[in-house]
Amino acid sequence: MTGLVLVVDDVPANVKLLEAKLTNEYYDVITAKDGFEAIEQTKAKKPDLILLDVMMPGIDGFETCRRLKQDPDVSHIPVVMVTALSEPSDRVAGLEAGADDFITKPINDTALFARVRSLVRIKVLIDELRLRDKSGSQLGMSASDFSLNLDVSGSTIMLVDDDVVQVRRISEKLVAGGYQFHHYSEHQKALEFTRGENLLDLILISTQLADIDGLRLATQFKAIEQVRNVPIIMLVDEDEQHLMLKGLELGVNDYLLTPVDFNEMFARVKTQIRRKKYQETLKSNYQESVSMAVTDGLTKLYNRHYLDTHLKNLERQAAEQNRALSVVIMDMDHFKSVNDTYGHSSGDEVLKTLAEIIVKTIRSADLAARYGGEEFVVLMPETDAIRCYEAAERLRKGVEAAEFAIPHPESPIRKTISIGCATMQANDTPESLLKRADVALYEAKNSGRNKVLPLATAAFELSPSRQNAREELSYTAIATNDAGMKLAVPGASGPAPVAAETPEEKDDFPFVVRFKDTQ
Repeated sequence: MTGLVLVVDDVPANVKLLEAKLTNEYYDVITAKDGFEAIEQTKAKKPDLILLDVMMPGIDGFETCRRLKQDPDVSHIPVVMVTALSEPSDRVAGLEAGADDFITKPINDTALFARVRSLVRIKVLIDELRLRDKSGSQLGMSASDFSLNLDVSGSTIMLVDDDVVQVRRISEKLVAGGYQFHHYSEHQKALEFTRGENLLDLILISTQLADIDGLRLATQFKAIEQVRNVPIIMLVDEDEQHLMLKGLELGVNDYLLTPVDFNEMFARVKTQIRRKKYQETLKSNYQESVSMAVTDGLTKLYNRHYLDTHLKNLERQAAEQNRALSVVIMDMDHFKSVNDTYGHSSGDEVLKTLAEIIVKTIRSADLAARYGGEEFVVLMPETDAIRCYEAAERLRKGVEAAEFAIPHPESPIRKTISIGCATMQANDTPESLLKRADVALYEAKNSGRNKVLPLATAAFELSPSRQNAREELSYTAIATNDAGMKLAVPGASGPAPVAAETPEEKDDFPFVVRFKDTQ
């Protein structure tokens, strides 16, 4: 995952070095020479991450960060302090100003990119939540109050550590600080606790556990639905840098060096819990404000009205930031037979089960909606053609393997879906993007059903008289891969497509496909 990074430093050589490193990792980079310019650039460009030098003329990095975090419009953007200062007091000062982390000069490239990737992932999720909130406000619903200054008193923290002395010191400090505290020295008991109805705001895990690798335990927590979104802070020795980096790659949110500096501990704990509560507030406010006007009464997915509004916002954002956006449209195969054989109530149950499978399969950043009847749409931001196809295949296989329970003596039954994919091009509109996915869906249905047709870059022409008569169209399909070789489109309807000029069949996508009404 790439993104836009703002580098702030008054030393041109430092800026050029960071810019080169980030560009080499396919990040887009903008720069600022002081705190005032950094604030202007942040408000204008909305970067995904800010690398902020501490020692600068005018206002220093601490004050710059403080001003950014006080602005509700940009306060959610992660800030990493880049400095030669290495004392715990310096880190605490930065964290209290709102910084998400510190990187000490000279910069370790591996540490830098691990932190950048971790924070950009979080930023993308928050952006999606904010965008959904914006879509809701455009439909007349109340918008959320975007503020990271949330009260964290009384939050619940769990520590997994078998160091008796360290546990005693940490527990005393956290309890005295007003936090609810749970401790486990054995990982199995900790896992059992999280699988229950217990609510947690933060998990602390030592890397020095005797009965399990601490990082492995962190991944196990991430696989448990009840605590999947609970932030994790690793307790690591200063000489365990490789564990810090691996943890960040695996989804650990932050780390504390041992022996623990308690001022730094409180600052990092507060930062992580506030970010979690901020995300929860966005979700909660949004869910409360979204009424039946924007949800499908049967499946509880978003409806066509909301889909259209949100797709416009996603398309605009993807175009402005030069990011990928994909759409899939799926249709249940032979759905009419369910209604005809078992009744409409059974058909409703099948559609509700299908909606549940979709929600469980897609990412949290994706958006699922009922398009109409037995058709469903999933919007996939930050997703190129290949990943869209892979996600669609997971959906298809998940439905094929599922059992659909219905109120009938011979239930459950089996069903399949057909899927069409499309990925946004430079000249796309929301309408054309959906239309191309819809055309791909029709071709998938027409060529045998229970398949995904990845017409990732499809373009098409429809005569005015046939714009709303998809089923009556016949098409001539010609596909070319990136090398310009002509390929037959699998299962294309109408007259036979141009024969492939290559014996290779490895390039299934992306295609450039043009459909033309031949009647």
